[in-house]
Amino acid sequence: MANIKIIIATHKKYWMPQDDMYLPIHVGAEGKTLDLGYQKDNVGENISKKNANYCELTGLYWVWKNLDADFIGLAHYRRHFCLNKIKGGKKESIITKKQVEELLKDVDILLPKPRNYFIETNYNQYVHAHHAIDLDETRKIIEGKYPNYLKAFDESMKSTIGHRFNMFIMKKDKFDEYCSWLFDILFELENRLDISNYSVNDARVFGFVSERLLDVWLYTKNYKYKDLPYIFMEKQNWLVKGFNFVKRKIGLKG
Repeated sequence: MANIKIIIATHKKYWMPQDDMYLPIHVGAEGKTLDLGYQKDNVGENISKKNANYCELTGLYWVWKNLDADFIGLAHYRRHFCLNKIKGGKKESIITKKQVEELLKDVDILLPKPRNYFIETNYNQYVHAHHAIDLDETRKIIEGKYPNYLKAFDESMKSTIGHRFNMFIMKKDKFDEYCSWLFDILFELENRLDISNYSVNDARVFGFVSERLLDVWLYTKNYKYKDLPYIFMEKQNWLVKGFNFVKRKIGLKG
């Protein structure tokens, strides 16, 4: 039986699945006095203090440096993988260890079904919501440090489709490889960007950029993967989300 651990990034107390495959992580625990009763991301080797800029990636970094398992995944307290959405039963819809074990017999990587922006490329969608320099500087870093990934980066930026949410389940060797590559780029980006005047939301830049980097790594390595449905634990107002998307498209940021 495979040792599978999916960390659930959270910054507050929330309902958690009871399957022992799941490990809730209190991200951004550094400097907080409130004990949520979850594993904290500020013990051992960690970047917990960077949570305002790295979001759930402080939990990802913690598990990379401090936890060993055959397969490691990342989910969120409000967003989980599922196979079949049970009507009226969101908690019951969340994927189980038995289901994950079965899926991982065929592939080493599980991802959430990609999003399609249809009328915008991944690059345009990002710059209409955030700052173009974030991706432009990222491209320069990849060109200098990982030039063999540049083609995939450019192709991904021109595409309208991409995996989002920083969600995945990977075999440990792939996970280690991905994290080593990802954080090397993000730490260099952190050194180059001046985010002192960014809004609170835009200051989460390294979490946002990492969402765009997963496909760059994946398509360059050409690893076999499977896309899975996902479920939101809270109601989504798609009308508001759609309106905000259009606002950003026509230049009305914020």
